[in-house]
Amino acid sequence: MKIIAARAVHWLSELEPVAAEMMNRHINSAREWFPHQYVPWSLGRDFDGPLGGEPWRPEQSALAPAIRSALVVNLLTEDNLPGYHWTIGAQTSRDGAWGAWLHHWTAEEDRHAAAIRAYLHATRAVDPVALERARAAQIATGTLPRPDGVLGLVAYAAVQELATRVSHRNTGRLSGDPVCDRLLARVAQDENLHMVFYRELLRAALELDPDEVLVRLDATVRAFAMPGQGMPGFAALAAEIAVAGVYDPRVHHDEVLAPLLRSLRIFELTGLGPDGERARDGLAEQLARLDARAARFVERRARALAARAARD
Repeated sequence: MKIIAARAVHWLSELEPVAAEMMNRHINSAREWFPHQYVPWSLGRDFDGPLGGEPWRPEQSALAPAIRSALVVNLLTEDNLPGYHWTIGAQTSRDGAWGAWLHHWTAEEDRHAAAIRAYLHATRAVDPVALERARAAQIATGTLPRPDGVLGLVAYAAVQELATRVSHRNTGRLSGDPVCDRLLARVAQDENLHMVFYRELLRAALELDPDEVLVRLDATVRAFAMPGQGMPGFAALAAEIAVAGVYDPRVHHDEVLAPLLRSLRIFELTGLGPDGERARDGLAEQLARLDARAARFVERRARALAARAARD
């Protein structure tokens, strides 16, 4: 335990100046925005209950089922914010640059949840009762990422923030609703800046100890799972979202892992020790396996869609 604690303190100390620099860069790059300006309030009306409004019915939603599922998964992921806040704080610090980033990041992520939920309610896109029950169940499970130490957290967050950005952006693009597209594009801009913060911490860590960073990055990519794993019915929702092309193995390979590793120049590093070389080989093998899996998935999806079109 003393060795683990010493390494954590080492990395927190070494990376804090970079965290401070990236925090300042984030504040200077981020553009202030307000959720209420992105929500079509004019479409809203009272629901049944104490206000005696109209009950929700499926035909009130203008969105395709897969897009509704994607929005629910994206929102429930954002709703688990208290747990993510605790996880990051436990692995880093609530003081100094680390603490400043944690609190700033939390405020921005909470804004995402507020905006998406307001959109769903105003447009009656999903069943509000089922949504609230799913939110309560998601948080009650306590299912959270378990990154291993400071480097594990930074590596996981770099992948996860990019994956979240892509998921939001693709959901908006495929929604068929310009209002939804505009809102999720705005959320995705925040997520991209979050990803940049963690990616640049990884880049700085690679300069200090590339072997240790590559070992942790290899383990992170190998075990990576989106944080929505604990929500009710996640497997079925994820399958529906994948079939729709919002987030599938091809997206994970082409738009998340490959660009991140390329940006970090992982396969161009020199002077690695045995552990670093093995970890880099492991990353290359993982990318190759994912690429093959993605090709199979896309082929199966194309066949299924062709068969369905023939039946129709």
